[in-house]
Amino acid sequence: MNPFTLVQPETLEEAIAALATDDASVRPIAGGTALMLMMKSKLFVPEKLVSLHRLPANLRKIYIDESGELHIGALVTLRSMELSPVVSAFDPVISDALRTLSNVRVRNVATVGGHLAHGDPHMDLPPILMALNAKVVIGSKAGSRTLPLMEFLLGYYTTALQPGELITEVIVPARPREMSGAYLKYTALSADDWPMANVVSYLQTNEDTIAEARIAVSAATEKPIRLYDVETFLKNQKLSAEVFADAAELAVSNLRPLADIRGSSGYKREIVRVCVRRSLERIPSSSMSDHGGFTHE
Repeated sequence: MNPFTLVQPETLEEAIAALATDDASVRPIAGGTALMLMMKSKLFVPEKLVSLHRLPANLRKIYIDESGELHIGALVTLRSMELSPVVSAFDPVISDALRTLSNVRVRNVATVGGHLAHGDPHMDLPPILMALNAKVVIGSKAGSRTLPLMEFLLGYYTTALQPGELITEVIVPARPREMSGAYLKYTALSADDWPMANVVSYLQTNEDTIAEARIAVSAATEKPIRLYDVETFLKNQKLSAEVFADAAELAVSNLRPLADIRGSSGYKREIVRVCVRRSLERIPSSSMSDHGGFTHE
């Protein structure tokens, strides 16, 4: 690994100023779980890194505001999210999914800001946060701007972050109490590997009828995507295995998965189909109890 300069600002304003440069090799570093691997393999050779470790404690806070929205500071570690009673009370699907995200050594240092800023489509949290209509707050010299996660994640390892910008917070709107979800992922290599495909489904039901559906897919695709056509199909449908099977077929009808070392495009399409159906099947029983569901395949 080549030598580099480490800048350690103590305020957000100082960090943003250090990052406001035309030099594309200047990057922020928090947990560094992805960045350090890229540096060790010489895929990325920076001359200067801007450490975020000394930034104020408010960037490490998790809380629910008076309107019921969940706020997660950008420097909150994934392990802190996993163990947070605030996150668990807000949506147990998030907490349960985090327990099998990579391994505990990674979760102890990786931050939610870095998790999203990296733009890796294989990450576990983005599809869940996308289904929950999460927003990303971005700070810069000009102030702050807020983007829906859907607009922040632009493509394969590509985000809307510009030079001199940092994620400062993730905000998740309150979801209906009657809505429950299930997250399901499939890993093709090791149990703690990034998933080959992951699917999250949420249903709000009125007795045996679906009032609202939210479904997001990632890992098999170049970025996390919402399946709006499937959500529309499910609305006002009766809860049944047949409806879930039809929804799964619709989910993959226009899907074009990316082939890689974890599987071919055709294989991933089949895995997504199965994951959509199974995630939906897991919701009705959990919705009776106000708890989410999680399955690791």
